[in-house]
Amino acid sequence: MVSADPVDSTPHVLDGIVNAITLVGRTVVVGGSFTEVADAGRSTVYRRDNLFAYDVVTGRVLPGFRPGVAGPVYGLAAGDRGTVYVGGEFPGVNNLRSRALARLSLADGSLVPGFEPRIGGGMVTALARQGTRLYVGGDFISPGTALTRLDAATGAPDRDFAIAPGDPLTARVKVYALALSRDRLAVDGTFTTLGGHSRPQLGLINVGGRVARVAPWRTEAYARRCMSNFPSYVRGLDFSPDGRYFAVVTTGGPRGGMCDTAARFETYAKGSAIRPTWVNSTGGDSLYAVSVTGAAVYVGGHLRWLDNPQGRDSAGPGAVSRPGIGAIHPGTGKALTWNPTRERGIGVKAFFAHPGGLLVGSDTTRLGREYHARIGMFPLP
Repeated sequence: MVSADPVDSTPHVLDGIVNAITLVGRTVVVGGSFTEVADAGRSTVYRRDNLFAYDVVTGRVLPGFRPGVAGPVYGLAAGDRGTVYVGGEFPGVNNLRSRALARLSLADGSLVPGFEPRIGGGMVTALARQGTRLYVGGDFISPGTALTRLDAATGAPDRDFAIAPGDPLTARVKVYALALSRDRLAVDGTFTTLGGHSRPQLGLINVGGRVARVAPWRTEAYARRCMSNFPSYVRGLDFSPDGRYFAVVTTGGPRGGMCDTAARFETYAKGSAIRPTWVNSTGGDSLYAVSVTGAAVYVGGHLRWLDNPQGRDSAGPGAVSRPGIGAIHPGTGKALTWNPTRERGIGVKAFFAHPGGLLVGSDTTRLGREYHARIGMFPLP
């Protein structure tokens, strides 16, 4: 388990929201919707347009990495040779056309030559990279519908990946999150079919071979409706380090069922009505982000409680207070004692677990009862 006391060296994002975090070597890359960043001591303020980077050990903001990203960033993935993939809702970077997806050098923030993905008709919300393959999700219409696999070097679409989400619960299909293990890609979004197969809001794709195929894994868990203003409600995904299971978090409102919950599913189960191994309910508060480390399933949003299946915007029997962030035992599905607290706001939108600890990105300034504006890190003891 990580400590409940955040490190003091992280910089501060002074406005907006952090949506995505990744780590490239010892460089933390942070994306979202913001304009100013300060060092840990708040002595120096830097202008940064929706993207910045800092050293994970010292907290030093990288002075040379200051790309002009003309819109919000929603997804990040580490690249080779000191580069990072950046996805979002922007027409370009550094006044150059690079719509919705770019690969940038961490040395100077420049576009990496030769990477030309040609995303069209929408934004990129999620990225996951594995070797020479880059998986991209969003609400774009080309080179695939809301989901595609690209060559990580050139951005060319992979003809061996032809799986499209379909029959959406909203006006257009949108992928919210991607998670990748050794041979499975987990996808969630507004869809009810995946590659023509019934997959209500959540599905697994077998990516272990050359040709990607929809896995024989289906759950009815998210077929039930939540509140009308949440026609789709599955949000965050993450696999366990060994890939045997994964966790899913949702929004949806205080309607019971799988609305406003965290759940564990077994990756290699087979069937058309797979049930979750466990479900932990907030009792009416949204969860947006999840990180599975093996020791814990960390969840974040604007939750007030965990272990609260009978709560309806209230603390039901057995509920435990977990303001803004919490941890769940991966085996039992019950809340762990870890309770650092955070200012709730909209909620945690990004986690990134690494050997040194757990990075947290959100829209608020209090984490672990200390000032940590929109970015912080809980260290491993």
